[in-house]
Amino acid sequence: MTDKNDFSQGPVWKRIVAQAVPLTIAQLVQLLYNVVDRIYLGHMGDGNSMALTGVGLTFPVVTLIMAFTALFGMGGVPLFSMERGAKDPEKASKILGNSFALLLMSAVILTAGCYVLRRPILFAFGASQASYVYANEYLKIYLIGTVFSMITTGMNGYINAQGFPRIGMLSTVIGATINIILDPIFIFGLDKGVAGAALATIISQAVSAVWVLNFLFGKKAIIPLKLGNIKIHKGITKDIFKLGMANFIMQGTNCVVQIACNSTLQNYGGDVYVGIMTVANSVREIFSLPVSGIVNGAQPVISFNYGAKKYERVKSGIRFNTFIGTAYTFIAWVLVILFPRFWFGIFSDDLHMIGIGIKMLQIYFFGFVFMALQFAGQSTFQALGDARHSIFFSLLRKAIIVVPLTMLLPMLGFGVKGVFLAEPISNVLGGTACYLTMRLTVYRRLSKE
Repeated sequence: MTDKNDFSQGPVWKRIVAQAVPLTIAQLVQLLYNVVDRIYLGHMGDGNSMALTGVGLTFPVVTLIMAFTALFGMGGVPLFSMERGAKDPEKASKILGNSFALLLMSAVILTAGCYVLRRPILFAFGASQASYVYANEYLKIYLIGTVFSMITTGMNGYINAQGFPRIGMLSTVIGATINIILDPIFIFGLDKGVAGAALATIISQAVSAVWVLNFLFGKKAIIPLKLGNIKIHKGITKDIFKLGMANFIMQGTNCVVQIACNSTLQNYGGDVYVGIMTVANSVREIFSLPVSGIVNGAQPVISFNYGAKKYERVKSGIRFNTFIGTAYTFIAWVLVILFPRFWFGIFSDDLHMIGIGIKMLQIYFFGFVFMALQFAGQSTFQALGDARHSIFFSLLRKAIIVVPLTMLLPMLGFGVKGVFLAEPISNVLGGTACYLTMRLTVYRRLSKE
């Protein structure tokens, strides 16, 4: 094993940055898969936001797919990194193959189930007769690429965990570049609209999946994916479930939140507010990426050093995550509060939606800086294998705080504003509770060990 791939050597912050920068670029490009679709659909030239609203209604389904990807993919990465740190490549290889088998199995089940049930699902998620046309047109094509999406996102973490963040970055850069090129061709050139956006997405995802598998099966991988290890082991699967459940719940509760938001907004405001929430979520995804890239880049470094019993290096990584994340999210919050029209205008040219949406976007982003505490605490719990705390705080912010507030605040007289207020309240309460608990439990335990 070369020094370059040994995370126990060199300054911790340099190891994290070396992992995080390419990973952040990769995640930014990954986001472009869906964000570029929304940008083009929001500027189709008719001043109508219905196509954007329709695509927004598919978010819970896409999020559900990503939840299972996180469960079976990212759930195994900390285990894989710990075994690398403990110098046990055979066990690491079995974890890699087990994770891949689980991703394939779940992709088949999700594709079939969501396709058959897409009509009742979309109406349950807040679709109207008008927006359903666009949502259904997008979703029935998007689902075909489920297996490609899950392989790309779920297995790419194992490339980064082996110390090849640039290869991991290219996994998404290649696919997103293809998506950016194909989107205007299919949407405008071939006049396929929403269907064209979905088609461009699955083609680009397929190319990315081929790239990821080519590397993992190839000779450059330190711990390659072996056909003989692509099987489900009861013990390994149980461990993957334990760690991946936090990510699954985080993504799964995002799905529940999206359903609650869309259905409540449909009841209190109609399609235009569902479209505004689609824009707000898109802007949040963009601004969340750098801090997400930092903590995700730090995770294999922290896990590796924990497995190698380098506890002071683990603490150094946690401190770095907290400082960088807090500084960045504060700057991002200020930019949205000061220039909401600019960010909203990226996704829509509907003047009616923009006029209403600017205020909603400012409300939605209030307290965004507290997300850094949630990211730092959550990623630390997961990196060190503390599934219990990781799962609890995943549930706390979304399921226990956001969903009830989304339902209650509009009923208490806040109307549609109440739906947008639920997010900042959860950021403050959930983020603070998560970080303080991490410092008082895991961080103190590291000092004793």
